[in-house]
Amino acid sequence: MLSYIVKRVLGMIPAILIISFITFVVIQLPPGDFVTSVQAQVAASGGGMDAATVEALRARYGLDQPMIVQYWRWIRGFPKGDFGFSLEWNAPVWDVIAERMGWTLLLSGLALVFMWVVSIPIGIYSARNQYSLGDNLFSFLGFLGLSIPDFMLALIWLVFGTLVLGIPAYGLFSPEMVDAPWSMAKFLDLLKHLWAPVVIMGVIGTAELIRIMRGSMLEVLNQQYITTARAKGLPERTVINKYAVRMAINPLISVLGMQVPKMISSSIIVGLVLSIPTIGPVFLRSLISQDMYLAGSILLFTSVLLLISNLLADLALAWVDPRIRYE
Repeated sequence: MLSYIVKRVLGMIPAILIISFITFVVIQLPPGDFVTSVQAQVAASGGGMDAATVEALRARYGLDQPMIVQYWRWIRGFPKGDFGFSLEWNAPVWDVIAERMGWTLLLSGLALVFMWVVSIPIGIYSARNQYSLGDNLFSFLGFLGLSIPDFMLALIWLVFGTLVLGIPAYGLFSPEMVDAPWSMAKFLDLLKHLWAPVVIMGVIGTAELIRIMRGSMLEVLNQQYITTARAKGLPERTVINKYAVRMAINPLISVLGMQVPKMISSSIIVGLVLSIPTIGPVFLRSLISQDMYLAGSILLFTSVLLLISNLLADLALAWVDPRIRYE
């Protein structure tokens, strides 16, 4: 197992380099560059920039160099934790996104926990009570959850919370707590605001996992070893929890690696709608201003999380199912 983990980790290095190059090329595809965006902003405000100023800015930011040279300047700092310099924020990329990345990972992690805690019991119940009223109700709610995008749920909550409940349905803190030092009161205020974006981010994934768990449980419950376990007189709770669920949960673990980047993407959209300090607003702004190092780093981090989550999912699958072994 250790040799497998080492091989996978070493294999991530060329994968990250390839992803970083593709990401950098994609960021460079739109016409113009950061200086072009600055020119447009100055022109919109009624000003102007002469050609000499434009060329000086391009030389200052290294935008007059070939793309491969700009790419090398970006990736050579990776081993030292240097992900480039944000042109718009005039600060190192990591300083710009560090705190926002923390909030993004927190919301994504809590959304994943919410998805599993809700979907597994419902999937088990639906499979054990196939075509019952409860199964049909959960199936309807699941299809409804799959059909409503997360930004729409965020907008609905924003309107409902603000106009109906009369509470600030945006942000992670009440206005008076935003700049307050950390205390128990601020922590409780965070918990009061945290549940809404977590639920919104987790609804679509929960609906998907319910369908997967239900289908997997139905298949497992028809297996011969389940019939044998029941014939031996084992309690139904033991048959379900010890034998059926342990095998039926494998597909959920398999798709876990794909859920992580989905949660990151969802946090970007929900963060924009609900004014939450995730990387979403910064990422959108970096794309608009063509801040290539900042936008490229955010895309790269998302890709790295996908690689790591796939590795963790494979290891969890081997831990849950003894039949799976990696060499």
